[in-house]
Amino acid sequence: MSGMSSEVNLEMGRILIVDDNPNNLKVLSEALGNTGWEILVATDGEGAIEQAEYSQPDIMLLDVMMPGMDGFETCLHLKANHTTQDIPVIFMTALADTVDKVKGFNVGAVDYITKPFEHEEVLARVKSQLKIRSLARQVQQKNQELERLAQDLEARVVLRTAELSQTLEELKKTQVSLVQREKTSALGELVAGIAHEINNPINAITVNIEHASDYIKNLGDLVQLYQDQYPEPTPKIKDMIGAIELDYVMEDLPKILTCMGDSTDRIIKIVKSVRHFSRRDESVTQAVDIHEGLDSTLLILSHRLKIGRHRPVIEVVKDYGTLPPVVCYPGPLNQVFMNILANAIDALDEAAEKDPNFSQRTPTIRIHTELRAGDQVLVCIADNGLGMTEAVKERLSEPMFTTKPVGKGTGLGLSITRQIIEEKHGGSLWWVSEPNQGAEFWLKIPLQPISRCAT
Repeated sequence: MSGMSSEVNLEMGRILIVDDNPNNLKVLSEALGNTGWEILVATDGEGAIEQAEYSQPDIMLLDVMMPGMDGFETCLHLKANHTTQDIPVIFMTALADTVDKVKGFNVGAVDYITKPFEHEEVLARVKSQLKIRSLARQVQQKNQELERLAQDLEARVVLRTAELSQTLEELKKTQVSLVQREKTSALGELVAGIAHEINNPINAITVNIEHASDYIKNLGDLVQLYQDQYPEPTPKIKDMIGAIELDYVMEDLPKILTCMGDSTDRIIKIVKSVRHFSRRDESVTQAVDIHEGLDSTLLILSHRLKIGRHRPVIEVVKDYGTLPPVVCYPGPLNQVFMNILANAIDALDEAAEKDPNFSQRTPTIRIHTELRAGDQVLVCIADNGLGMTEAVKERLSEPMFTTKPVGKGTGLGLSITRQIIEEKHGGSLWWVSEPNQGAEFWLKIPLQPISRCAT
């Protein structure tokens, strides 16, 4: 509305006088014109409304008794129009009836001037209403300024809240990364130390088993030679042969040595797998066979794949594609495989415990790998457990979120996994699951990492 942004100057007001009597218009115009105010006139209600809309006066002096549209009806029209509703209206009337005055106030008037006019009274009432209007506009302007300030403050609060939320999220990620780094570093040092300590005695056992096998073969040949040369042993020797079951010992002893050799070979493979799994250098990429990383992880988890309390042995189906060496961070990538495979085993354990019909199917983990688009390695690890609801899937990668019982899950696994795949390798991680339909975890990484976080 015109004039809403500035204070009304009491020395430069714009006044609209509405009266069908030319003499009254003349008297009021002369009386008010000496003040320096701009005087506008209209002789009927229709003209007053049109003039008010166009000129936006600061105040109106409106005659009540006019032919056609009287003052009351004119005032109602003014107050019903949003462009003129705030213009103060002072009625001019010769009526002294209280009922008419009340009616005037009810239709929106702010004051009354009775005829015949007293110049001093007219000036005083007009000045008073102009001052009131000026103060009202100032209040309105201040309210608008306060509203703008409030909106600006609200915007700042929203922006600051968003910044704090982002900072908190980054802090969580940093915390998770630091925890994982410390765990990986500690595990690497522990494994390296244990592997070093185990290697020496295992190597000694392996070498001595070979010597023992030769010695035992020689002793067996010697015993056989004695039996050939002296087919009739003395009674004491015959009793000893029967007591120790010599024939069984000679047959079983090579088998025992072979079993011991196989066991030491398995220990060597486990140590090698653990060392491969827990590679500590996270700042340097290496070209590796990720199938070796998957197999190492499965070997470490082999004890969990065996028969459980409520289920048979978990069957692992490997559908490995032909992949070239992948340039990656082997230790962190093996941690990804460990997290996803361990979660799959947990899902199968939970399904066997909660679903009575689960015993009718074989608990299975399927691992699929392939090369896609020539430079993208795709790995899928799927289980045939109970699957996940939409609510769980939406929160799955949140730090500290877990569906496992207290003490069994930290809620860091998938958060760390996503961080390793997306930030460290420039890849992507997603999952597909429906209730009672199992779960599939897919990860895609480039043959050459697009690293955004090299540490």
